Amino acid sequence: MRQMIHTFDQFKPYAFRRIGISVCLALALSACAGFSDDAGEVSSSPPTAEILAQESVPKFSEQPAKSALPSGWSFYRLAPYKKNTAYRLENYQGKTVLSANSKRSASGLAVKLRPQPATDLWLEWEWKAVGKIPKADNAIRYTDDAPLRILVAFDGNKSKLPLKEQLTFEVAGMLSGREMPYATLMYIWAGNSPLDSVVENTFTSRVKMIAVDSGWQHTGQWRKHARDLSADYRTAFGEEPGDVIGVALLTDTDNTKSQVRALYGDIELVRKALKQK
Repeated sequence: MRQMIHTFDQFKPYAFRRIGISVCLALALSACAGFSDDAGEVSSSPPTAEILAQESVPKFSEQPAKSALPSGWSFYRLAPYKKNTAYRLENYQGKTVLSANSKRSASGLAVKLRPQPATDLWLEWEWKAVGKIPKADNAIRYTDDAPLRILVAFDGNKSKLPLKEQLTFEVAGMLSGREMPYATLMYIWAGNSPLDSVVENTFTSRVKMIAVDSGWQHTGQWRKHARDLSADYRTAFGEEPGDVIGVALLTDTDNTKSQVRALYGDIELVRKALKQK
């Protein structure tokens, strides 16, 4: 048995490559595993305590600028062989934002949420790509990088999925010790995918990317977005969404072997009824 465990541990880096970055991201959304207070120092051992689910997404603007990670967010690494993106809270133009500096790296931050219905739920945020990733093409596995990504995880009935997807879930769970969420929407600043297009993931049908910014003409500008989660979910997956159970973000340049700097403003989940008041 010990020999089998040792062999499996040696196999892990290769298996992570096989299941892909988006699957690793989805795993992080469900558990926020492998976290620490410093994005540069990450424990490879499981956390000693369960990460508590939160009612809402903690705001960056309400926290002081500091080199440590924002309160309420957990750091996650995507795979043992990937470098970590550096995240820190900084004062930018009079307010606290989250800065991300990626140098051939890929890691992110995540918030585990108490389940809440997706009906009439909107995701609102602003972000800025300070630099470009000219070689990025999110439709191609080996150039799938982005200066900015925000992910939303949804619950659902995994037993109704095709066998191939259930096997993907099983392998991912063996690698991480955590379950993948039923489905994940990923909003991205795309390299060249058409605006508002749904970009298919090459590893699993349970992760869909939506290009809310595309190209580099708006580099250096703050971009504000408000998305109807239920509508986007139906467009991407062709079914009604389950409960929202997590939110995460990622800046990555590992596939294109490049570097980029980006800024995240506050990320909020807002009920449509509240928006109309």
